[in-house]
Amino acid sequence: PAQQRPEPGGVRDVSRSDLLRAHLFFHGHRSHNGPSRRSVLALLAHGHGLDASQLLTPSARKSIDDAVCPSFQPAGPGGKFVADRALLGKGLDLMAKLQPASPLKPGDAVSCVASSSALNGDGRLNEGIQILESWGLSVHPQALSERRWGYLAGNDQERRADLEPKAQTALLACARGGWGAARLLEEKIAWKPGWLLGFSDVTALLLARLAAGFAGGVHGPLLTTLAAEPKWSQERLRRLLFGEAIPDLHGRATGGAQASGPLIVANLTVATHLLGSTHFPNLHNAILIFEDVGEAPYRIDRMLTQWRLCGALDEIAGLGFGQFEGCDDDATNDPDDQAPPRRFSLNQVLDERTADLGIPRVFDLPVGHRCGNAALPLGAEAHLDGETGRLRVSSLN
Repeated sequence: PAQQRPEPGGVRDVSRSDLLRAHLFFHGHRSHNGPSRRSVLALLAHGHGLDASQLLTPSARKSIDDAVCPSFQPAGPGGKFVADRALLGKGLDLMAKLQPASPLKPGDAVSCVASSSALNGDGRLNEGIQILESWGLSVHPQALSERRWGYLAGNDQERRADLEPKAQTALLACARGGWGAARLLEEKIAWKPGWLLGFSDVTALLLARLAAGFAGGVHGPLLTTLAAEPKWSQERLRRLLFGEAIPDLHGRATGGAQASGPLIVANLTVATHLLGSTHFPNLHNAILIFEDVGEAPYRIDRMLTQWRLCGALDEIAGLGFGQFEGCDDDATNDPDDQAPPRRFSLNQVLDERTADLGIPRVFDLPVGHRCGNAALPLGAEAHLDGETGRLRVSSLN
């Protein structure tokens, strides 16, 4: 499934553009973005030595993209924006209607949720549970890894029951992503005030719960990824759940002034498949943040085009992009694909499909399928600054 981290590929069929991208980076062209995993493996296979400082730079990807990919023409007549909605402080209608979640306190109960793909053992799950317990929370014992129905963590009834625990629960913490959460929305879920934590395939539940009028959804680490998160990310999640202020996030600024609105964070693929359903929240004046994993640029193009065609982007106040892990396309070995390359890079697609919205946009936020997945509260008041690249959460409820 698209929401699972792809396995690394081999190096047998490395294209010339792979080698060019890596060669430029490793030989002093630090204005270029870091190489792909294929490029790193290609250089190693050709006898080049690397060190950890060479593997990634967080910002400048555009230069190397332009070197190996043709340029998109800006959307809109004459390459101009076709809309101008970059207004500061657009309304916050959604937040006023949400049932808030009370900050957690030591002793509060946690229920684990296996709403998606089956678990492969208890190891990483237990490591995540231990972190929650170190914060003073009490985690209900559950045998989630023993459940399996095909590729899912139990049948739909079993997985839906995780979302409606009989015992009093302050936090529903999702175990893993994959696929299966959207299936649970075919029957009404009895949501209760409190917190729901997860990301990736859990996007379906986060958006549905928000659409049902409940705050407390957190786009953040899963139980099986929490222990691998850096300390700053773990502490950020703890502070958020316990009602403390969280630091601003910073990404790559592209201009577009500033905007404020309710925060909505989503996996692009999962959210796209909820469009048109009753489980999709109102996007009016929202600050919308996307992330994804393992999707080729043409698929990202197709999904963003769907958002444009159905008008879902018409009323948002600001747009951010987190990490799109494994989503940049490698050139093929087809001779016709080499000169000039008949493809577009991920960043070119993201930019071209959203440049004409006339709203603040920020790229490369630390959100998504990469270690350092910063927790963000859905429905909270947020402020996006297109000039500085800053995302600030100013009110949690």
